Amino acid sequence: MVAGVALVPNWSAGAAVVNDPTVDAATKATFQRLADAVFTDRTQALVDSAHGDTERHQRTAAFSGNVRLSGTQSREEHSALTELRGRKSRLARAGEKYSKGSTTVTLDATQVKGRNATVDVTESTTLTYEKVKGTEPKTTGFQAHHELTFKADQQGDWQLTGIRDTDDGYLAVNQVATPSVRTPATPADDSPPEAPRAATAWPAPAKPKNLTTGAYDYKAMVAYATKYWSHYNPDYPDFNGEADGGDCTNFVSQTLKAGGWKHVPGDGSDFHKWFGNSSIQSDSFVGVNEFSWFALSSKRVTSLADVYQLDIGDVLQMDFNKDGSKDHSMIVTYRSPQGVPYVTYHSTNTYNRSVASLVASYPNAAYYAYRT
Repeated sequence: MVAGVALVPNWSAGAAVVNDPTVDAATKATFQRLADAVFTDRTQALVDSAHGDTERHQRTAAFSGNVRLSGTQSREEHSALTELRGRKSRLARAGEKYSKGSTTVTLDATQVKGRNATVDVTESTTLTYEKVKGTEPKTTGFQAHHELTFKADQQGDWQLTGIRDTDDGYLAVNQVATPSVRTPATPADDSPPEAPRAATAWPAPAKPKNLTTGAYDYKAMVAYATKYWSHYNPDYPDFNGEADGGDCTNFVSQTLKAGGWKHVPGDGSDFHKWFGNSSIQSDSFVGVNEFSWFALSSKRVTSLADVYQLDIGDVLQMDFNKDGSKDHSMIVTYRSPQGVPYVTYHSTNTYNRSVASLVASYPNAAYYAYRT
């Protein structure tokens, strides 16, 4: 995906530039190609070396001159790739590998002010599971949004100086940024139910689930999550990018509703109520902690002792910094016969990511597992 990067500047090479450089279509295209190279390198750092690229074939190495990584950003990327290779090793020990990866980056917007440019891009990545156990799903994928900052030097050469992930979750498998945490919610009721933490040991004690004759349609949940993981149902609001928010619990609630969860109308701030549509949502429909309080108090869920007991239609939540306030919600859309659940979620939009991958990526987080 990385094409040639040479550009013809509007000034003499090496000469001091009086006027600010112009960002034309060719320069924007090179911004996009460099972004593509950065995130492709990150993806390939997770791919089994027998199938994917090695460190010697980094795509960003092809960029020099008019558009390139700054020295600081080059060191940042080296650190990111080292961390991701460590994540790949931890996943391999857990029995998970990727045989190939594909990343494309689209340019969404470019803003230029003097010698500074801000570039918004969307990354779409698919990783193919290597058949280590033989029952893995075919692929996992995600869609992430990033803001890149470029600065032009006196010769008019643009250097990539920073990358910021702009989704709320920072939860793509090839991301290394610290996940965002939420402001702790304060319930009106002084004694909401609190879920116990789930262990992350595999294999876990058996906890079979009836998927066919219960009150809910788990196939409908999977179908809904599969349809809307990468784009949002227009019948509901999109909370991705909202302050101290994100769309993760809103998406989980929509999926559960598609499988048969019924509204409990009333005061939207009362965690005993649960409802959501295009115009109004209860706090429990969209809030991570409020959802947990509702789900437990209503007896619609029970807590599981281990994350590897999760099955299709069950819910997994994470508290990244163990401050007691949960930060992220996900729903299980596949479970392998070997007992590995795979989750789908919004913010960052992700499909069929294994629980093993989450544990390997965030070993210090607290996990909460709910049987629906």
